[in-house]
Amino acid sequence: MTAQTAAASLADRRLAKVSSRDVNVFYGEKHALKHVDLDIRANEVTALIGPSGCGKSTYLRCINRMNDLIENCQVTGSLSLDGDDVYDKKVDVVQLRARVGMVFQKPNPFPKSIYDNVAYGPRIHGMARDQAELDEVVMSSLERAGLLAEVKDRLEEPGTGLSGGQQQRLCIARAIAVSPEVILMDEPCSALDPIATAKVEELIDELRENFTIVIVTHSMQQAARVSQRTAFFHLGELVEVGDTEQIFTNPQHPLTQGYITGRFG
Repeated sequence: MTAQTAAASLADRRLAKVSSRDVNVFYGEKHALKHVDLDIRANEVTALIGPSGCGKSTYLRCINRMNDLIENCQVTGSLSLDGDDVYDKKVDVVQLRARVGMVFQKPNPFPKSIYDNVAYGPRIHGMARDQAELDEVVMSSLERAGLLAEVKDRLEEPGTGLSGGQQQRLCIARAIAVSPEVILMDEPCSALDPIATAKVEELIDELRENFTIVIVTHSMQQAARVSQRTAFFHLGELVEVGDTEQIFTNPQHPLTQGYITGRFG
């Protein structure tokens, strides 16, 4: 490591909202994620790119301990949120997942009304003192998700009755309703058409003012459009991380170069 690289790494750690050191994930005998050191900066979009099965989503699920739900999954190493160890035995996983929200690949609204989808989290976390306060949280979250104008007269209708793109924005509204600090997005646009994708990408850009966002995407064009930092994974290893423009125009590692130019992946 050069002195310049070391200085950049130290600066990243100081700025990091989420910091990982020597993170490994095993599914039984399979070593799925290998010795990952990665710092995710606050109020930026970090894109995780790489071929299928390279460890992107596995790493994402480490941040809010979704891997806890997978049988025979073991996570080792250090992963912290604002300097606090995410895997400390004293950590309340429910509270962690309130701080670290998640939006999945396929829109998954609850079989409830649009209103109740967004109100669900604030209700179970006791975040609203009365109905007026809950109404404010719901309307504000829908507004921030760019959905309020489209659904304000339909709040009692089922969330499942919305279009795919609207459902995904409803899931984003549901995630931000509990005021998380970090939002994880696992291929959030892969099930959407180009118009809905453009709306979600525009929303991601707006949300980073208030949230730290980590997005897994197979689309290098999407990574280039929405992120400030990009991390390239290959066969469970973090190969390269840097400013998005640098990764796409001047990658330092031959594997990154090969993936970016389409020689594999």
